[in-house]
Amino acid sequence: MSTDDKVRNAAEKAKGAVKETTGKVTGDRSLEAEGRIDQSKADLKQAGEKVKDSLRD
Repeated sequence: MSTDDKVRNAAEKAKGAVKETTGKVTGDRSLEAEGRIDQSKADLKQAGEKVKDSLRD
C-alpha cells in the first residue's frame, strides 16, 4: 500500500470519527451514522489495499 493511500484512509477514518462523536454530542443520529459509515469505508479501502499488497508479493 502506498503511503498516500495510507494517509488518505487514515484521514477518512479520522473524519468519520469526528462526525460520529459530533453526532453523539449533539444528538444527531444521522451524523453519527454517517461517521460510522465513513469509518467503515476507510477500513474496507485499507483492507483492499492490503490484499493488493499481498498479491504483489
